[in-house]
Amino acid sequence: MLCLHVCTFVWINNLPLLPQQNPFQIEIDLHRRIHSFSFIKMADLSSQSQLIPNLPDDIALQCLARVPRSHHPVLSLVSKSWRYILSSTALYTTRSILRTTETFLYLNIRVNSTFHWYTLFHNLIFTNPEKPRKLFPLSSIPTKPIGPAFAVLGSRIYVIGGSIGEIPSNNVWVFDCRFNCWEMGPRMRIGREFSAAGVVNGKIYVMGGCVVDNWARSMNWAEVFDPMTGLWTALPSPIEVRDKWMHASAVVGEKMYAMADRGGVVYDVGVCEWGSVSKRLDLGWRGRAAVVGEVLYCYDYLGKIRGYDVKEDVWKELKGVDKGLPKFLCGATMVNLDDRLCVVWEGKGRGKEVDIMCAEIEVWKDEDGGLSGNILWSDMILVVPNGASIVQCLAVDL
Repeated sequence: MLCLHVCTFVWINNLPLLPQQNPFQIEIDLHRRIHSFSFIKMADLSSQSQLIPNLPDDIALQCLARVPRSHHPVLSLVSKSWRYILSSTALYTTRSILRTTETFLYLNIRVNSTFHWYTLFHNLIFTNPEKPRKLFPLSSIPTKPIGPAFAVLGSRIYVIGGSIGEIPSNNVWVFDCRFNCWEMGPRMRIGREFSAAGVVNGKIYVMGGCVVDNWARSMNWAEVFDPMTGLWTALPSPIEVRDKWMHASAVVGEKMYAMADRGGVVYDVGVCEWGSVSKRLDLGWRGRAAVVGEVLYCYDYLGKIRGYDVKEDVWKELKGVDKGLPKFLCGATMVNLDDRLCVVWEGKGRGKEVDIMCAEIEVWKDEDGGLSGNILWSDMILVVPNGASIVQCLAVDL
């Protein structure tokens, strides 16, 4: 018990300061903000013992919110009240307020005709020190859409559209990463497959993936989802941008880029304007890209990672990573993982197996404007049967 109280003291005295706040004000503000949303949750615990003896529950909640998520399975064994609070929305809201969230990698892998979801944990306790990272399987999506779009909004992954039985669907499945469960989200206005999706200013924008052969599809070629209202609304678009298939998309600032078979489009959310992507971006974009520091990274036709500087309209080779990475000719995807470039690819396996490889790269701009990187780690994270492929990788803050 003494040890627990000492740890509590350390946690409280190391709470991070919010911008423009002094150490005395933070305790008052945090208590007010957390208490405002956790009163009902704390009331549910009134019939149980205190989270931490001789400590108010809202303060104890702040302490638990600072513990890395990989330790939660062990902490849940302490008591029923701890198990309850560790699976509550109050805990994750507190982690967000305290800025103690962690970024987790989520993978969607296709094996034959089934889709499997995984999440990557780092630095697990009671794990093999030679394998500090481990993929954990998650529950599968209830349906098997082909060619859906993906978006991350808060702690939720949105699987948007896709074809079911060769018919484009307007279904939206939502995976709550906090509680590892699927639920049906609000349906789009029209069905889509192989569309583009991105998140700008807390809203999901989706475009393409439909044949513009009638009024409804023409008017709803692009849609926007507002999580505050739970509604999809049509996003007006000019006729000349309405391509059917989209094979890649990315968001840089308030602009969403979507690449079609011929050229691509860009939508500026801030000024509500459509345009065409530059010829240089169109010719250099291959595969699934990721944006880190307003630079769009992907691999070129030689299998090397390059970055596109939107402001300069120029591609630059990422220096310093050639020796530690293979040539990415196909089967590689990228994501921004806590402001680092994460690359996942299909490596060489043994016999009838394929290795799923992963590397995390710190990237930065040099003084001369060039791009450099440092591989923080690179490892095999999963073995799958031959023929399996990486569908998507996503980063979620929890």
